[in-house]
Parts: sequence; structure tokens; C-alpha cells
Amino acid sequence: IAKDQYEELVKRRAKDLQQYKTRMVSAELSRLLFASPNSPLQYPIQGYIVQPLTSTLIPGLGLHAENRSSYKVSLSVSKGILTTNITPEQTIIKGSGKNKLIIESRSLVTLNNLLAKVSYTSTDYHINTGDLATFQFEMHEAVFPIAIKQPRVPVLYEMGTDISSQVTITTKTFQRYRHLRVLLDSIRQFYSDVKIIIADDSFETEHITGENIQHYIMPPAQGWFAGRNLAVSQVTTKYFLWVDDDFMFTKKTKIENLVEVMEAMPELDVVGGSVKGNQFYFALIYEEGDEIEGGCLYRKSGGKFQTLPGYPQCSMTNGVVNFFLARTDAVQRVGFDPKLQRTAHSEFFMDGLGTLLVATCGDVSIDHQLTTSENKSPLYNKFRYPGQGDVEFKLKLHFYKNHLKCIKYG
Repeated sequence: IAKDQYEELVKRRAKDLQQYKTRMVSAELSRLLFASPNSPLQYPIQGYIVQPLTSTLIPGLGLHAENRSSYKVSLSVSKGILTTNITPEQTIIKGSGKNKLIIESRSLVTLNNLLAKVSYTSTDYHINTGDLATFQFEMHEAVFPIAIKQPRVPVLYEMGTDISSQVTITTKTFQRYRHLRVLLDSIRQFYSDVKIIIADDSFETEHITGENIQHYIMPPAQGWFAGRNLAVSQVTTKYFLWVDDDFMFTKKTKIENLVEVMEAMPELDVVGGSVKGNQFYFALIYEEGDEIEGGCLYRKSGGKFQTLPGYPQCSMTNGVVNFFLARTDAVQRVGFDPKLQRTAHSEFFMDGLGTLLVATCGDVSIDHQLTTSENKSPLYNKFRYPGQGDVEFKLKLHFYKNHLKCIKYG
């Protein structure tokens, strides 16, 4: 990055980081809270979730104190109001309908009955935020979180019993029609009805036809990730299988096995296989760093974590090879950065770190075709091997977009 541009770029990056944190992280719900020892206060410590602008009882509020002539507690919030509609005899209630509620009673039983009927209502509409409630009695104070969330409407995919209603095969091609046709023939040898989506940004296009084949022609040389975005945007099934245009299906390319793993563990978003027996999985080790300099990311080849329960051939990891089954809606949420036009793969998993749950399975394999004259053409190689300029561009992109000061591959 040029010295005369660096200072201004860092300022803009810092501003964008704050906006990102505002969108992604609730300051209230990320605050570190401590429970006081030997406190007489009882309150919810996790799981109290309310809908925005909706009155909701606060569960579990209570006071466990020794005998006194009178008991007085207060409850305060900052993003909502507290209400109770009952005022028994010998009880004083102040602040109902406001952000601080005070209840005083001579009876501990009556006080606890009132606390069981206290409701919280947020005052501003927000789909994902939080509040902190402060609960006080004499010298004792407790703080507990209130998650304010708009429930999501489920988006479900109706899955039939056959693989063609569950999975779409997607690929991106560029100047390699001979390889592409070998791939298509090999797919049809084992899966005659599965839909295939092809994103094509070749300069000289050829017409690809066939039953359940969708061939999308792009402007020339739009790039690797732009093509991925196009292909995945047209998927209507719950899952899609990503393959390179020079792969080749074999009897070991069992899509059903990958679907079984995904269905058995619904939290998974991506499951990779192996290419000619090599899984090429990797771990991503991320240190956030500070807000000024940024963080560091280490891509560790061969890094993986625990095995999947019931599937010893599969392990958790952070990134996999270019042969994977993915949950369509999960990948669409992360997307493929179209700025990465030439060489890119790990960058998708970097952008999805913390969002996508990834595994690798060694029992499902695909073959790789032999190199042909298509791979050696000057036009193809010009875009396939773009040179040092592409490397520098990606480093600048990581610096700003991913807020990194360093990235390491090993």
C-alpha cells in the first residue's frame, strides 16, 4: 500500500470496522458479567429472549433474604420499560411502565409473587440487540442480559426421496470445453437426472445442451468467484455439489454419502470430499488483534479438529478442497467475493470463518482429468496464472476487507 494512501485507508477501515461491529455484535450481550457471591437475588442468567416491542414476563425473579420488617428491591433497564399490574395491600410500587421499577413490601411472599409478574418491553424496534437489567436489594446488585430478537421465518427446502430433488451439481468453466464435456459424461454415467448448472465466462463460447443442464453465458473473463455466485444463485435444491470443470466422477463419487452426513448433523454447512484421494483440508487460526492494526490469520494445511460422531471418516475443519457439498442458503449468505477473479478458493472459507461449520470426509472421492492442450493455451494461462499483481491485490483486499495486518500460509 502506497505510503501516501496508507493513513487515509486505515481511517476508513477503522470506521467500517465500527459499523461492522454495530451490525454484528450487541454491546450489551457481549459485556462480561460476574455473579456476586452469596447473593440473595435470583434472576435469569441465560435464555431470556424477548421479541421487540412485546411485553414478556421475566422468569425466575426472586428474593431469598432473612426476616426483615420490610423488603425493597429495584429493577432497572436502559432500552425498555418494566411493568406490573398488581398492587396488593401493604405494598408500594413505583415506576411501573418506566425503565426503573421499585417494589417494597412487608411480606417476602408477596414481594416474590409480584416479582414473578414483572414484564419487560423494549421501546425501540430492532431485530437483534440486547439490554442489561440491574436488580438491586440493599447492598446487593446483579446484572443479567435480555436478548431482543425478531424471530426468523423458517426457510425450508422440500426434499424428495431421490438425489435429484436434494442436490444440484454446479461448476464454473473457462476455455475448457473438452474437460467440461468429460465431466458431464462422467456425471451422467452415475447420476442421470441430477440438475447441472454451468457458469461460463469463456471468450469463445460453445453451446452445451442436455437434459437438466443449465448453461449460463457470462461476459468474458468475469472471474472465478463471480461464476460461483452465478451458479449458486440458480440452485433451488437444499444442497449443491461444487466440482471443478476438469474433475471426473467415478464409482467412489457417492453424493448420497455426503447428504447423509449433512442430514445427520444439521449444523453443518459444508462437507468436503477428496480429489484423487487427497482431501486438502485446512484450519484457519485467527487472532483478532486490536482495532488499529488489525488481526492475523494463519491458514494451516492439514489442520483439522475432532471426528464427527458416528462418522469416523469425517472430521471438523475450516476449509476443504474444490469438491464439496454445501447447504445452499448458508453459502448464499456468505457469498463469493467477485473481486477475486483469477485464483481464489481459501478466501471463501476465510470470509465464512465463524459463520460456516465445515467438515471433511475421506470416503467420497472424485477424479482429476489429465492435462490437455486446453490447459496450455496462452489465453487460458494468462488468466489462470495472473502473476504477482494478483497476489498483491489479494493482500490489499485482506488488509481492508478482513481487517488483517498479517496473513500466513503453511
